[in-house]
Amino acid sequence: MASGGANYRNGTQRNSLKGTTTATDRQLSMNSNPSKAALKNKSLSSVGASSGLRKSSPGSLGGGTAKDDAGVPGRVRVAVRLRPRNAEESVADADFADCVELQPEFKRLKLRKNNWDTDTYEFDEVLTEFASQKRVYEVVAKPVVESVLDGYNGTVMAYGQTGTGKTYTLGRLGEEDTADRGIIVRAMEDILADVSLESDSVSVSYLQLYMESLQDLLDPTNDNISIVEDPKSGDVSLPGATLVEIRDQQSFLELLQLGEAHRYAANTRLNTESSRSHALLMVHVKRSVKGRELAHSSQNGNSTNMAKSLRPTLVRKGKLVVVDLAGSERIDKSGSEGHTLEEAKSINLSLSALGKCINALAENSAHVPVRDSKLTRLLRDSFGGTARTSLVITIGPSPRHRGETTSTIMFGQRAMKVENMLKLKEEFDYKSLARKLDIQLDKLIMEHERKQKAFEEEIERITTDTQNQISEAERNYADAMEKERLKYQKDYMESIKKLEEKWMMNQHKLGERKDQMASTAEEVAELQKLLSKETSLRKAAEEEVNNLKSQLAQLKMSEASANSEILKLRKMLEDEAYRKEKLEGEISMLQTQLLQLSFEADETRRRLDRGGPGKVLGGLDSLISQVRPQVNDSVNEEKASIANLFEQVGLQKILSLLEAEDADVRIHAVKVVANLAAEESNQQKIVEAGGLTSLLLLLGSSEDEMIHRVAAGAIANLAMNETNQELILSEGGIRLLSITAANAEDPQTLRMVAGAIANLCGNDKLQNKLRDEGGIKALLGMVKCGHPDVLAQVARGIANFAKCESRASAQGLF
Repeated sequence: MASGGANYRNGTQRNSLKGTTTATDRQLSMNSNPSKAALKNKSLSSVGASSGLRKSSPGSLGGGTAKDDAGVPGRVRVAVRLRPRNAEESVADADFADCVELQPEFKRLKLRKNNWDTDTYEFDEVLTEFASQKRVYEVVAKPVVESVLDGYNGTVMAYGQTGTGKTYTLGRLGEEDTADRGIIVRAMEDILADVSLESDSVSVSYLQLYMESLQDLLDPTNDNISIVEDPKSGDVSLPGATLVEIRDQQSFLELLQLGEAHRYAANTRLNTESSRSHALLMVHVKRSVKGRELAHSSQNGNSTNMAKSLRPTLVRKGKLVVVDLAGSERIDKSGSEGHTLEEAKSINLSLSALGKCINALAENSAHVPVRDSKLTRLLRDSFGGTARTSLVITIGPSPRHRGETTSTIMFGQRAMKVENMLKLKEEFDYKSLARKLDIQLDKLIMEHERKQKAFEEEIERITTDTQNQISEAERNYADAMEKERLKYQKDYMESIKKLEEKWMMNQHKLGERKDQMASTAEEVAELQKLLSKETSLRKAAEEEVNNLKSQLAQLKMSEASANSEILKLRKMLEDEAYRKEKLEGEISMLQTQLLQLSFEADETRRRLDRGGPGKVLGGLDSLISQVRPQVNDSVNEEKASIANLFEQVGLQKILSLLEAEDADVRIHAVKVVANLAAEESNQQKIVEAGGLTSLLLLLGSSEDEMIHRVAAGAIANLAMNETNQELILSEGGIRLLSITAANAEDPQTLRMVAGAIANLCGNDKLQNKLRDEGGIKALLGMVKCGHPDVLAQVARGIANFAKCESRASAQGLF
């Protein structure tokens, strides 16, 4: 794997070898004998047959139905592999269990939705984090490699979230430890061990799909390879790709290192060497089938040696495609930005197009959107085509990535429903046949010239003997013909006499039958009338039945739609009734508070006219003391339920939900924390557990208005404690509250923010900070809202600030 962003080194181009002959498609004929243990002539085995050799296969030219172990023709086989925890996850998730549980003996996987519920999925193979590279190769790729050696197309593909081990599974070279060799290296070892370099050939192309551009990893200058599709067969070819013939394993490893040096990679939060392109290794295997002539001659019976020599050599062409897909990633987790962000978008789009094709094939849809992406066009033969496909999905154990793990598992489940029709790729080697015929022709010409002279002499002798025999035969023939003519003439006259007698008898019988036919014609006419009448009645009855069926279907559809509409309306009515009741309660409370505030405002105005600031502050304190008991009474029941939740779940679990991906979960979590913060006994626990820091981070990072409102209310409750006030100040809380006040439009959000700042205004030590960091400015700016609740909090904050200023002035005077 290349590292260091999207730059790569220049490589050299190898000599290419391209075939020009056309392959004939043959369907796979399977042999169910499992006892054959030879490496050659093995049949296609399923992914589940982990280490067994291929079974014997005759590989006949006749079409046969391809079947796998489950009895489904060519179904895509899917294995799941779990990556062990890395160093970061061991620290960050030390207190949490893995989000998945593997049961390899049952080939099942359990996905934990939460601490109580799990979902169970079944795969063709389940590989734990302790599974060796050899084990992975044998159950995932070896059956496909064996199919390719038998003349079929095969695909091995890795899919999963970035950083879960796809490239490790497929492309590990094993330079330090041979046990770490990936599927690509092990597959080439088996191919080279099984082919004969004298009569067979193995050639390789190495490509990458980067930003919807197909590039040659063996020749970086060739960065825009076109995809050509055969309109008749649908086969996909890449005529512009470099094709290098492989003679030994070492040259193949050097070729892989050259290609990996040109592949794009980048450093993200999830993976220090994250692949930014899809890599495709195409291995073309061309093999001559020995002993094929004997199979054909046994069918013809009395075939001559010359006919056998005229039969061309049968060649099988198999293609192995190994696909290392770039990992799917979420931008907020990977931290991609700039050009890396554009790469991530392109990767996710191509993977989304592949997922749509898999869904369409799994659901037997009439339209499969293959042309939405170059990736789906390249994999057209792998899913729904003629190739044997084996997919390994890689997942991680971290519960933080449960969403990505679920998505990967569902992709594998859908892929298991895709069926391919495997076909044998065979062709005749006419070039080799032409060379053999040229040599044989020279020998025949020499033999012909030698025999020509002897033949001419023999012809002269045979001609003389033949003329004598012909003369005698003509005489004998003339005598025999005369005897036969006389005999046949006598037989002819006797036959004529017998025929005349039969004709007279038939004439007599014909007269009798005419009378019978007249009466029968009348009966037939009557029966035809009855038949036409019955036919018309039957047609009318069928039309009536069809009309009744259509009416019944329409009535059922109407009933179903009416039932669904009634359910929707009932739910809407229940929701509206609940909202109405809730709004009525809030309106009545707000009206009461508004009347009290109006009364207190009038009292405050009269006191301002009569007295000094001391009376004003006293009035505001009395106003707050009157409003607070009413609010406390309205939320006693909610606090009781929150306290029960706090005792059952625990504070740490509740605070961890503030970082959940689901917005609704974060909203409910911050509401619970806010209600807990309203109790003075819980405030110290929340601060010690990091709850205040989490609330400030949530206030700065979230854009949700409701989260701003509830988080500000929770901070306001915690700000009642003087120690917490200094902590809020040290973590930039005044600045965050000021920014929230400037961006908020909801009066309730402004009320919560104003309440938090008002509590901070009561601390003598924070007066200068409140001025410098814009707290007082933000408090005064909220007056523009004009809402009574907001104005009340602003007034309380100004009053607290004035008290502190008065005390500071008094201490300065004395």
